Amino acid sequence: MQIYKTPEGAIIKQNDAFYRKKVDNWDTFLNRKNLYQTLLKEVQHMDSISKESLPKTLQPPMGTQEIWASGVTYMRSREARMEESKKAGGGSFYDRVYDADRPELFFKATPQRTVGHGGTVRIRKDSDWDVPEPELTLFISSEGSIEGYTIGNDMSSRSIEGENPLYLPQAKTYEGCAGLGPCIYVPEKPISPDTKIQLEILRDGESVFSDQIAVSQMKRKHTELVEFLFRECDFPNGCFLMTGTGIIPPDDFTLKVGDEVRIAIDHIGTLVNVVGS
Repeated sequence: MQIYKTPEGAIIKQNDAFYRKKVDNWDTFLNRKNLYQTLLKEVQHMDSISKESLPKTLQPPMGTQEIWASGVTYMRSREARMEESKKAGGGSFYDRVYDADRPELFFKATPQRTVGHGGTVRIRKDSDWDVPEPELTLFISSEGSIEGYTIGNDMSSRSIEGENPLYLPQAKTYEGCAGLGPCIYVPEKPISPDTKIQLEILRDGESVFSDQIAVSQMKRKHTELVEFLFRECDFPNGCFLMTGTGIIPPDDFTLKVGDEVRIAIDHIGTLVNVVGS
C-alpha cells in the first residue's frame, strides 16, 4: 500500500487501484500503530479514482514530523567520510563510529526545509563539493513502531563536513536540504533486505553518475537505529529516520545547479528532485 500527499488530501494506492481520502490532520492520519491494517479497513470506504489523478509534483508525505538521519551505516559511507576528513584529522572518527555499539544519529530537517517529488533541493552557496545521498527512510510512530518506508534525498556538503566533523550540522541542515517521497510505502511485513536502492544523476539530460546497492549491505538493523533514537527523545506525532547511504559519487564529482537527481527504491517508486542554488 502507498500513501501520496496532495493539496487535496491523500491518495492511497492498494494493489493497482487508487483511492482518494480527505485528510484534515496529517499528523493524526499517519501516526497510528498497525497503520497497514487500519488503512486496509479504511480503503474499503474511500472513493476510487483514476491513476491520472496523481499529480506530477507531490508534497512531502509528512505532517509536522521531524526528519532525523543515520550516518556511516554502510561500508562505502565509512570510507568516504574517512577520506574527506583525513586532512582535518577527523578520519578515524568515522572508522570508530562504524564499529561502535552506538550509531551516529543526527537531526536532519523540518518540514519547512523538505521538498517532495518534483521539488527543488539546494546546494549551499558556501560549499564547492556537494552530493545527494539516497536513503531508505523509515516512518516511525510515536510508540516507536516502524509503520512505513519512503525515499530520502539527504543533500550533503562534503567540503564543509570535510573541514571538520563538528561542522556536520551545517553540511546537512539548511533550506532545501532534504527531499522526501514520492509516497510512504506501508507493507504488511517489514521491507525485504534484498530491496535495491538506485541513484542516477542527470546533467543536461545525460546520465553523469549511476549506482545501486541492496539494503542488506547496511551494517545496522533498522530496529537498532530506532531504539537508539527513541531512548531520550519523544516524538508525539512520529518521525522520519533516514537510514544512511551506501552510494556516494567519486571524490572528483560535485552537483551543479540544474542537475536532476533520481532515487529509486523497490516497492516505493522514484523520487525526482532538481538541484537549485
